[in-house]
Amino acid sequence: MLIKLYQKSLQFAAHKSSKKILAIVSFLESSFFPIPPDVMIVPMVIAKKNDYLKIFLIATLFSTLGGILGYFIGLYFLDVGMNVVEFYGYEDKVLDLKESLTEGTGLYIWLVTLFLAGFTPLPFKVFTITSGMIGFNLFIFFFICLLSRGLRFFIVSYLSFKFGNTFNKFMQTEAAKWFTISGILIVVIAGVIYFLAK
Repeated sequence: MLIKLYQKSLQFAAHKSSKKILAIVSFLESSFFPIPPDVMIVPMVIAKKNDYLKIFLIATLFSTLGGILGYFIGLYFLDVGMNVVEFYGYEDKVLDLKESLTEGTGLYIWLVTLFLAGFTPLPFKVFTITSGMIGFNLFIFFFICLLSRGLRFFIVSYLSFKFGNTFNKFMQTEAAKWFTISGILIVVIAGVIYFLAK
């Protein structure tokens, strides 16, 4: 089923309404849909290079709005939210997180985790839903989603614009590893800057 959805997403990238479809995919992926927008972004930018900034902005905006939907699913529809969390095998981690936040030790860990979920191949929807479940600050949630998704989709759009099919091949084989490494480096650098500023 996932392979079929992946192939369908690739087909949508060539559709005349691809930008509207990208908006829908970006929105749904942040709350339950399993295929990331990157699958459409890369071929869309390669086909329409001058639109790479517009494609990046569409993916970022609608992914962030979809994250808010995920947040409210977790906040108001706990059973639905837990079904999504269980589908990805994260139910134990969610329960552990709730406990650590209750004890007052998990706030900074959750900030880092949410950023990494938006930037790396972690299932972002699990963390948007969990944010609602734990009643995480909505303003901070929105800002972190916008930042992490924006960084990720800008990098994907710009490198697709710059390197075309070479980057497409890289995305298919090495992207998960390098986005994870890059995300961790960003968090470490931000942490160092924060502590030095104090």
